Amino acid sequence: MEIGARILLAFLFHQIAHVGGQEDGGYEGCVPGFQVKNYQVVYNGPFRKGQPLMHVEFDDCAGNEDVTFDVSDPSFHVDGDLNLVPRSDVAYTGPVLYVHGSSTHADDVAQVDVAGLPLRSARTLRHILSVGQKSSHRAKRSLLVPPMSVTENQRRPFPRVIGKVISMEMSRMHIFQLAGPGADQEPMGLFTINTETGDVSVSRSLDREDIDTYQLEVSTTDFTGNTIEGPAILVITVIDQNDNRPIFKETRYTGEVLEGSPTGTTVMTMTAFDADDPLTDNAALRYNIVKQSPDKPSPNMFYIDAERGDIVTVISPMLLDREFEAHVFEGSTGVAVNLTVDDRDDPATGAWRAIYSIISGDPTRSFEIQTNPDNNEGMLSVVKPLDYEATTLHTLLIRVENEDPLVPDAIYGPSSTATVHVTVEDINEGPIFFPDPLMVTSMENIPVGSFVASLNATDPDTLEIQSIRYAVLRDPAGWLSVNPVRGTVNTSAPLDRESPYVHDNKYTAVFIATDNGTPPASGTGTLIIYLEDYNDNAPYVVPSVARVCEDAHDMNVAIVGGWDKDLPPNAAPFKIELGKQPGLDKTWKVTTVNSTHSQIMLLHSLKKANYQLPLLITDSGVPPLSNNTEVKVQVCICKKNKMHCSSARSHRSSLLVLLATLLLVLLYFT
Repeated sequence: MEIGARILLAFLFHQIAHVGGQEDGGYEGCVPGFQVKNYQVVYNGPFRKGQPLMHVEFDDCAGNEDVTFDVSDPSFHVDGDLNLVPRSDVAYTGPVLYVHGSSTHADDVAQVDVAGLPLRSARTLRHILSVGQKSSHRAKRSLLVPPMSVTENQRRPFPRVIGKVISMEMSRMHIFQLAGPGADQEPMGLFTINTETGDVSVSRSLDREDIDTYQLEVSTTDFTGNTIEGPAILVITVIDQNDNRPIFKETRYTGEVLEGSPTGTTVMTMTAFDADDPLTDNAALRYNIVKQSPDKPSPNMFYIDAERGDIVTVISPMLLDREFEAHVFEGSTGVAVNLTVDDRDDPATGAWRAIYSIISGDPTRSFEIQTNPDNNEGMLSVVKPLDYEATTLHTLLIRVENEDPLVPDAIYGPSSTATVHVTVEDINEGPIFFPDPLMVTSMENIPVGSFVASLNATDPDTLEIQSIRYAVLRDPAGWLSVNPVRGTVNTSAPLDRESPYVHDNKYTAVFIATDNGTPPASGTGTLIIYLEDYNDNAPYVVPSVARVCEDAHDMNVAIVGGWDKDLPPNAAPFKIELGKQPGLDKTWKVTTVNSTHSQIMLLHSLKKANYQLPLLITDSGVPPLSNNTEVKVQVCICKKNKMHCSSARSHRSSLLVLLATLLLVLLYFT
C-alpha cells in the first residue's frame, strides 16, 4: 500500500478533545467537530464519480472558514457542500470509511459504515498497515498516537478525555503507559492514560501562557513491565483563550510638541503587550484615546493610530498654543484648566518640581492653583462659584518657578508666566425664595379658603426676562393651596393644631418655584405656620376606674384629674362635679383639690358591686366646653390586703335606675 494511504488510515484511530469556543469566535453551547459521529451508505453497485453519497455535519464553532477533510479511502473526498463524493467510479471499498475534519478550532473523526458490500477476502487494518514492512518492525509501527489538543481555562468536571491511543498489537495482557513532563514528571499528573483503553485525559485546567505544548511518550508493556510497543511521541497542544489584557510597557508616557506645529505632527508612540497567542486575534491590539485633559481648546487635540500606537496632532497649528483659555459654568467649582511646563532637570529634585501662583486677576480669591505631583502640571481650580451676571470673563496671570532657587549664573530668569482667560458660561439658575424659611402665625380652624401667607421667589438670572410659577411640593396634611402666579397661600382644609402633622405647634410645608428658561430651572422654599390654639376640644376625666373597700372607714374613693388637648387658657382650671341626675348627692360627693384635680367621696357604705358614677367636667375656654363622663367605682371585699371585686356589670347610681326598680316593685304587688 502507498505510504499516503497508510497515513490516511491513521485517521481511523484519531480522536481529539472537544475544544471550547474562543471568547472572540465561539458560539455559546457549540461543541466543535462532527455533530453526527456515525453515518451509513448502501452499496448498490459501483459508486459513480461525482455522485454525492451522503452529507456530513461538521461545525468548528467558528464559521468553518478553514476546515479541511480527509477520507481513509482516497477514492472519496468531501466537497464544499460537505457531501461525501467519489473522485472516480469506485467498484469496491472497505466496509468502513473514516472522515477526518480539522481546522484551527476543531479536529474530529466520523465513521461511515458501507452496507450491502459483496463478499471479498478480508483485509484487516493490521494487514494494510503491515504492507511494505518487515514483520520485525510491525509491532512498534502499530502503535498509533494522534496529536491532541485541549483548550486552556476549562472548567470542572475533571478528568476530561482529550483523545485516544490505538495499539494494533493490543491484547488483554498489554498495558498503556504515559511518561514525560505533565505525566510522571513535573508538572506531574496533568495528563493520564487509561491502561486498558488508551484514553488520554486531562486532570485539571491548563494555562497556555505557562506551557503551550506538552510532548509525552506512549508505550505498551506486559504485566512484567517489558515494553511491547513504542515509545511513540504524543504532542498535546494547549489552545489559546483571550484571557490576558493588554499591558502598556511603561506606566507613564511623556511626549512633547512645539506650539504651532503642523497638523499630523507625531508626538509619541504607545506600545502595549498581550500575553495571548500572537498567531491569533486574541493578541491583536488596537489603540484608542480614552480621555484628553484638559479638553480645551478642542476635545480632540490628538489622534492615535489604532494599529501602530502613534499619537499625532489633528488640530490647526493656531490652536496648538501655550496661552490657555478655559470655560466654566457659573455656580460650579473644580479644576478649570491644567497648565503644563517643560523642565529638563531631574524629576526627583526640587529643581524640577514646580510652584504655581496667581499674580493678578483674582481680587475675590475665586481661584487657586496647585501642582500635580505626578506630572508637574498646574491645576487651576474654581474654589468660589462664579456669577455670570457679575463678570463673564476673568483674566489671570500665572507664575511658575521651581522649589529650589535657580543658580546665579543662569542665562534665563527664575520664573515664567502665562495668561489664562476664564470665560464664565451662563446657566439657567433656579428661583430663590426669600426669606427661607418663611414663618407666619395663624389660628387653627380658620375657614377654608382663608389667606395664610404670600411666597416671594426671585430669579437670579437678572439678564433674562423670565416668569415664575409656584406649586405645592410637600403638604403632609393636605391643608394648603397656592396661587401659581401670585404665590399666595390659602387653606384648602381646616388647620388643626392637635394633628399628628403638627410638632411644637408648627406645621411645615414646602413649595417649588419654576421659571420658564431653557431648560426650566426650579428652587424650593419652606413655609412654617405657627398655629394658635382655639378651644375646640372638650376635657375628660382620668382615671376612668376607681376601687374602694366595702368596710372602709375612710370614705375617700379616688382623686381624679382633668385632661384637655387644648392649651391654656382653653384648658385648666377644670370644674369637676356630679352629673345632673337627681339623688346622686345622697351617696356621692366631689370636692375640688386644685385647678386640675378633685376628690370623689362616698357618703355611706355600699355593698360589693360595680357602680358607674356620672361626672361633668368643664374647661376654662371662652366659651367653655363641657363633657359628660363616667368613672367606674368598684366596691370590693378586702381581706388580708387583697381586694375581691365584682366582675358583674355596674350599677348606675342614677335616678333612672331607682325609678326602674320602684316600677318593678309596684307591678309585682298590683
